[in-house]
Amino acid sequence: MADTIFALSSGSPPAAIAVVRISGPRAGEALAALAGALPKPRMASYRTLRVPRGTVLDQALVLWFPGPRTATGEDLAELHLHGGRAVVAAVEAALADLSGLRRAVPGEFTRRAFANGRIDLAEAEGLADLLTAETDLQRRAALAMAGGAFSRQIEEWRDRVLAASAAVEAVLDFGDEDDVADLPPDFIARLDVLAGEVSDWLSRPRAETLREGFRVVLAGPPNAGKSTLFNALVEDEAAITAPLAGTTRDVLTRAVAIGGVPFVFADTAGLRDESGDEIEVIGIARARAALEGADLVLWLGPEGDGPDAAWEIAAQSDRDDASAKSTPRHRVSAVTGEGLDALRTDLIETARRAMPRPGEAALNRRQHALLVQAEAALRDARDETDPLLVAEALRLVRVAFDALIGRATTEDMLDALFGRFCIGK
Repeated sequence: MADTIFALSSGSPPAAIAVVRISGPRAGEALAALAGALPKPRMASYRTLRVPRGTVLDQALVLWFPGPRTATGEDLAELHLHGGRAVVAAVEAALADLSGLRRAVPGEFTRRAFANGRIDLAEAEGLADLLTAETDLQRRAALAMAGGAFSRQIEEWRDRVLAASAAVEAVLDFGDEDDVADLPPDFIARLDVLAGEVSDWLSRPRAETLREGFRVVLAGPPNAGKSTLFNALVEDEAAITAPLAGTTRDVLTRAVAIGGVPFVFADTAGLRDESGDEIEVIGIARARAALEGADLVLWLGPEGDGPDAAWEIAAQSDRDDASAKSTPRHRVSAVTGEGLDALRTDLIETARRAMPRPGEAALNRRQHALLVQAEAALRDARDETDPLLVAEALRLVRVAFDALIGRATTEDMLDALFGRFCIGK
C-alpha cells in the first residue's frame, strides 16, 4: 500500500488561511480522526478538529475528495485552517502521529498525479514553470503547457504515425514484394506534412529564453560607461562605478523585468589586450565568455570593433570627451537619462520577438531534443524504400513522442523535475 502523505500546500504562515492537503489510501481515516467523521464528498464542511485525545486544534473547513477523480488520482482531503504558525504546527503534528501518514517531500503530490495518469509529463513540466513564473509572459506560456496544449498536439501526431505504421505493417504482412509500392499513394506526402508541422514547432522560440530571461551583455573597453549604463537599466546601484580603469573585475548579472519581459543584464570587465593585473585578466576572459552566451550585446567601444550583430551604443553622450559614433543604434546618457527610454523600448521589442508569443506553449531543451529526433526519424521514413526500415523509423518517431509525454521516462529525470516543486505541491 502506498504511503499517505500530508503537507502545507499554501504559503508559509502567518496567513489568513492555511491549506493542508492529505493524499493516499488513509486520507479518509486521517480526516475522520481529526474531524470526527467524513463530510459529504466535494462539499465544504465546518468542523472542529481535535486530536484523538480530545484536545481542540482549530475550527476549520474540511473537504473530502474520494479517488480516483482527484488532483492526485488518490483519496484526497483538505483542511482549511486559520493560518497561524501554532495552528499549522499542531495540525501537522497530529497528522504525523497517525498510523501510516508521513510528511510529503517536494513535488510528491504532483508526482503522484503523474504516476496515476492525472497529468502527463509535458503538463507537469508546464506546472513546474508556472510555479516559478515571475512575469505575465512566463505565466501564460506555462499555462499553455500545463493546460495540455503541447500534449494534445503530440497525441494527434502520434495517432497519425500509428496510422502510417499500420499501412506499412499491412505491406509487410500481405505484400508480395519487399518495397513500398503498395503503400497508399499519399503516404510520402502525409509524412512530409507531419515532418513540416514538427519543424514548425522546432522553429519556435525556446522556453529557456522565456524562463531564464533575455540575456543582454554590456561590453567595451575600460571606462566606456558600461557599469553606469548597467545600473541605469536595472535601476539599482548594483555595479561599482569609478573613473579608474579595471574597476569591474568579474561578470555581474542582474535579472529584472522591463515591460513584463524578463531580462538578464550582464556587466563585464573592460576589454583590452594587456593588463598587469592577474585578476583583471581573469575578468576579461570571463567577459569574452559572456559575449559568447549573450542573446544581445550592447557594444560601448569603438564603432565596428564589437561582435557581429552587436548594437552600437554611443554612451556618455552628456560628456564632451565621449568617443563619437557615426551611426549608433542608440545615443544614451545614464547620467541625464537621454535615450534610455528609447533603448528600453527597443530592448523590449527585440526580446519579445525572441520569445514565445503570449499564451503560446514553448519547448524546453528536453522537449526540443526529442522533437529533433522525431523529425529526423520522420524524414528517414520518407526516404527509405525498404518497408522494414520504414517501419523502424516510424517506431522511433513513436518512441520520441512517448518520451515527450512520459509514456517512457527515467526515475532520475523524474527526480530532477519534481524536485523543482515545493513540498505542498
